[in-house]
Amino acid sequence: MNGAARVTVPPVGPWQHARVTAIRVETPRVKTFTLELPQPVAHVAGQHFVVRLTAPDGYTARRSYSVASPPGDGTSIDLTIERLPGGEVSTFLHDGLELGDSLEVRGPIGGWFVWEGTSPAVLIGGGSGVVPLMAMLRLARRRPAQSLAHLVASAREPSELIYAGELGGDDATILFTRAAPPGAIRAAGRMTAADLAPHVRHDAIVYICGSAKFAAAATDVAIEAGFEERAIRVERFGPTG
Repeated sequence: MNGAARVTVPPVGPWQHARVTAIRVETPRVKTFTLELPQPVAHVAGQHFVVRLTAPDGYTARRSYSVASPPGDGTSIDLTIERLPGGEVSTFLHDGLELGDSLEVRGPIGGWFVWEGTSPAVLIGGGSGVVPLMAMLRLARRRPAQSLAHLVASAREPSELIYAGELGGDDATILFTRAAPPGAIRAAGRMTAADLAPHVRHDAIVYICGSAKFAAAATDVAIEAGFEERAIRVERFGPTG
C-alpha cells in the first residue's frame, strides 16, 4: 500500500540541557543549531523536538522545531530555525544563543510524518517546510547513487532557499515562486502538476510540509499530477515563533 507500513518510533526522551556546538547561517533569516545531547535519544527522520525557554521570573515559552539531521547515534541533533517577526523564541535563539550555551529540549516527537528510509518517498516542501524533509533526503543519501527519495523544494527566491548548497544533485528539484536566478530554465511561478509529474511513482509515500496555504495547494497539485491521495502525508506549521 504505497510503502505506507507503520514506522516504529522511539519513545519521547526526558527534558535535558543540550549544548550548542555549532551554528550555521542558512539564509538571512534561517540558522541551523547543532545540539549535543547529554542523554542520547534516537530519532526517526521527520520527527521534531520541543525547545523550552525559562525566564528568571519562571515564565516559560515552548516551541516545536523539526530535526534536520538524519538518524544517528542519538548524541546530537540539528534544528533549523527561521527567525520570525515578533517571535519570542526564534528571536532569542537567533540573536542570543551562542556556541557553548545550554538549551533545554525534549524529544523526539511525532509518529505519522516519519520515514525510515526503506521505501520510496517524494518530498515536497515550501519555505522552512523543507527542514524535516531534509532529514529524510540526508538519510536517503547514505546510499550510493540513491534514487529512493526525491525532494521538490519551493522558495520565493534564491536568497530564501534553505540548504541551497546541498540541493544541486539529481535527487532535488528547486522551484522559485517570485524570482528565479539568471539563466534558470523554469520561470518563477507557483508549483504546478507539470513540476511534479516527472517524479510520480505509485509505490512512494508523498510527504508535504509547509504553511497551511502551501500544504493545501501542494496536496491538490500532487493529486492532479497523479499521486494517490491515500499516499500523501501532510505536516502544516503556523506562524508562532
